[in-house]
Amino acid sequence: MRLAFSLSPSKGLRCMQYEGVDQLGPNRVGNMTPLVQARDLAMTFDVSAPWLNRAIEGAPRLLLHAVDGVSFDIAKGKTLALVGESGCGKSTVARLLVGLYEPTRGGFTFDGQDAHAAFRTAQGNKLRRRIQMIFQDPYASLNPRWLVENIVGEPLKEHGLITGKPELRTRVEDLLQSVGLAAQDRLKYPHQFSGGQRQRISIARALATQPEFLVCDEPTSALDVSVQAQVLNIMKGLQRSMGLTYLFISHNLAVVRHVSDQVGVMYLGRLVELADKHSLFATPRHPYTRMLLDAIPKMHDTGRARTPVQGEVPNPLNPPSGCAFHPRCPHANERCRSERPLLDEWAGIRVACHAVREGRI
Repeated sequence: MRLAFSLSPSKGLRCMQYEGVDQLGPNRVGNMTPLVQARDLAMTFDVSAPWLNRAIEGAPRLLLHAVDGVSFDIAKGKTLALVGESGCGKSTVARLLVGLYEPTRGGFTFDGQDAHAAFRTAQGNKLRRRIQMIFQDPYASLNPRWLVENIVGEPLKEHGLITGKPELRTRVEDLLQSVGLAAQDRLKYPHQFSGGQRQRISIARALATQPEFLVCDEPTSALDVSVQAQVLNIMKGLQRSMGLTYLFISHNLAVVRHVSDQVGVMYLGRLVELADKHSLFATPRHPYTRMLLDAIPKMHDTGRARTPVQGEVPNPLNPPSGCAFHPRCPHANERCRSERPLLDEWAGIRVACHAVREGRI
């Protein structure tokens, strides 16, 4: 038996039952093992010029290490947020977790199963039903020539969950209502909706297969602040009612503070700090995390000059030796310039920083 939820203006969130194979999996309830386990994930892109150009010019191959050894766990029903400046590898991690990219190194385990090995088999669709993604741009991720009914109903037909038109129409209406849209919106085209409404359609499409794990790649960055709050509240409500697990990618630390349970800070393809939300915002350890938090305007500090984020992100094709952050770090010494720090446990927080480990901060 499957469960689905819809939002009724008069009755609030209500639960409905659907027949079918249970896709919850053996670790859905009552198991403390993390639902999502990423181990040493790495993704390298070959951005070299064509072979003939390199042969004529004598140029070497150029390799871009977009993600370089990222590891984390996400417990069932929890949210891990990844933050960092543009180009740090957040979106590449998202695409690795949903199988859009094959990792160069490392792996990803979902519910005790090697996800990338499963994606390569004929049974991969069963796993894809349990892992879905919400994309960043609601204007580019929806087909402008399709009705909303076809957009939201496509996963149901692709995975063979529903075949009859009456049942499909009912299911699409329920999904639209679950994200705060009207049932009759299924007969409209994407251009007839605002940005926030389009993102709700994207969420409804992601929920169509009743997934357990949602990868959200900056789902509110293209929206106005008031609309962001509406979409985030819908996502939080769905998480509470359906037990969803989120990987939430954002560069907005205010949004991260609202939605996350744990926060991972990325810099140039690597995690530099990983901690629970309260610890990270109250006592940030890594100099980069401190720099990001210090740049946030604070209501009680009106009139105090904010510290801007210093320097620029290095060229990922030619990263600095040692700690990648050392050219921008006020605490860097010779060891930082020559030896890359490991992501070690420090007072319950994982930090990759020589200065923290040596007590210089």
